[in-house]
Amino acid sequence: MKVVGLASDHAGFELKEYVKQWLKAKGWEYKDFGTYSTDSCDYPDFAHPLALAVEAGECYPGIGICGSGEGISMTLNKHQEIRAALCWMPEIARLARQHNDANVLVMPGRFIDTEMADKIMTEFFSTDFEGGRHQARIDKIPVK
Repeated sequence: MKVVGLASDHAGFELKEYVKQWLKAKGWEYKDFGTYSTDSCDYPDFAHPLALAVEAGECYPGIGICGSGEGISMTLNKHQEIRAALCWMPEIARLARQHNDANVLVMPGRFIDTEMADKIMTEFFSTDFEGGRHQARIDKIPVK
């Protein structure tokens, strides 16, 4: 695994700080693209640098967090090589990896607690992409 990239807005900041502790406990490196406080900010300012780093191979995978998870997910998915998956339960994280080869996990900071985040991240990081019939679908995602 490469360095895990992290990004959040103010609403996702506290969960992102927890994620950093979780990653550190596993001995995994991370790069924090911001935000760095709970001061009001705009998620695209941090999502775009994360997406660019994942696309460039500098980070893999990424984790994005905002209040609902929707805004940062929409922003990340504007990038052609990003497959950001909004996950609020472990089963979705597992399927996002198995079937969609998700390369950015997105979590809704205002709607899950750290216990649920643990379960989601455990599924995301422990599940491999199945390939096969799913690869053909993935190949159709980018706009060319």
